[in-house]
Amino acid sequence: MRTTVGIIGAGPAGLLLARLLHGAGIDSVVLESRDRAYVEQRQRAGILEQGTADVLRAAGAGERMDREGLRHDGIELRFAGRRHRVDFPGLTGGRSVMVYAQTEVCKDLVALQLAEGGPLLFEAEALAVEGAQSDRPVVRFRHEGREDVLECDYVVGCDGHWGVARRAVPAALSQVFERTYPFGWLGVLADVAPSHDELVYARHERGFALLSMRSPSVSRLYLQVPAGTDAQAWPDEEIWDELERRFETRDGWRLARGPVTQKSVTPMRSYVHEPMRHGRLFLAGDAAHIVPPTGAKGLNLAVGDVVTFARALTHERETGSAELLDAYSPTCLRRVWQAERFSCDMTAMLHRRPEATAFEERLQLARLERIASCRAAGADLAEGYTGFPLG
Repeated sequence: MRTTVGIIGAGPAGLLLARLLHGAGIDSVVLESRDRAYVEQRQRAGILEQGTADVLRAAGAGERMDREGLRHDGIELRFAGRRHRVDFPGLTGGRSVMVYAQTEVCKDLVALQLAEGGPLLFEAEALAVEGAQSDRPVVRFRHEGREDVLECDYVVGCDGHWGVARRAVPAALSQVFERTYPFGWLGVLADVAPSHDELVYARHERGFALLSMRSPSVSRLYLQVPAGTDAQAWPDEEIWDELERRFETRDGWRLARGPVTQKSVTPMRSYVHEPMRHGRLFLAGDAAHIVPPTGAKGLNLAVGDVVTFARALTHERETGSAELLDAYSPTCLRRVWQAERFSCDMTAMLHRRPEATAFEERLQLARLERIASCRAAGADLAEGYTGFPLG
């Protein structure tokens, strides 16, 4: 097989990149190790920044998002029994976010790719990326029981933290920056209407809690738990009881309960791999960086990466200049590090560390009080949450 851009991974990053390249008249082939059902059903992110939603619309993938997604103009912070709303449009000049699950983004992009785009091969396991520094890198892969080779001008690894793309970057050229947190999130999906019309981030002496949603009838809720917690060790009623304690307010707000349909534990980690380019191999999304989910940045960072690559390759095709391709890694990393900072700050402000001192806990409350009482502090949070500029 031969193509201009070989894309490893059919998550939202790989699928969106294929769509952007198709719109620019550049051919691509997408290789995905899992089957279509897995890609369209795996539960991941659910918050789309303003820029991400705008890119999906421009790519022709925003119709169902705008019809079924939930636009949110703010979040609520809860601490010391109090409630404070952060008004996104009022603090950012009109920006907002969209609640629209990654599963739905993938369904929309898969349908478009199969109808209009280049080859999208499911159950095609990438085995290795070879010749990244040559003019013709190749991806060796296994599909339908046999090995094959995809020859490319460029390879973009959107295959996650454990994929083959990052492993093709020589260790001597790689720098890794990471932090592992001593807690995770116990997340549940429940068949009950959300108890609030916007996301609620609660800082409590027993630990963090988050009220989110997937639709007007499905709630997504999280509890901070120790790292390594077994989700099945938590009975459903105990989860609801603990959520009620952490969301408690002085004004008598109540949490609606319903049947829990899914529960799992998400580990918390910050990770950045530099550089994000090696020759004609480009890393995007979780292949290059991971953020704790507190800031809702993972999917949105991946979108920023592929937008940057698509613009750079289009520029090279139109002008003959590789300037933007050469700048891919530093361009992406500027945005990545701002998102890492924002996510770490949100995590530190809202979670209770096991070894935290009384002094540190007072600092958490002071930070929250500052956001609640100072427009500039609130604007900084709102600007970070609604998204840093793409590209």
